[in-house]
Amino acid sequence: MATFPPLAHVALTVRDLEVSIPWYTELFEDQPVLDEDTGPFRHVVWMVSGTLVGLHQFPDSDVTTPFSERRAGLDHVAFGVADRSELELWEKRLDQLGVSHDTIKDAGYGSGLSFRDPDGLPLEFFAPPA
Repeated sequence: MATFPPLAHVALTVRDLEVSIPWYTELFEDQPVLDEDTGPFRHVVWMVSGTLVGLHQFPDSDVTTPFSERRAGLDHVAFGVADRSELELWEKRLDQLGVSHDTIKDAGYGSGLSFRDPDGLPLEFFAPPA
């Protein structure tokens, strides 16, 4: 084993695919590559720069407890961009989409632009340090 393999896919559980599918379709500016009911859950998947990003909806999902990154599990998903100027372009794109977001935060390890999906799942655009 020479190197650790790259991330192949990310699967996020959502409350309502009918709300999340249009939101992610607009964010990704692309249509899903898969929409399948597997029996235990339905999932919809996009190919995003070589990584599959999927949304799962389970018939018995807990839809009453809001997401919290303070619970063990997912903290956030970050999409890599080339540099801070590309972050600024994504900030404008989120504004066009009407997606609420934080300001760009700069740190020694890079710069990030945080926002949330309709279920409150934390997402980020991240640029390496200059």
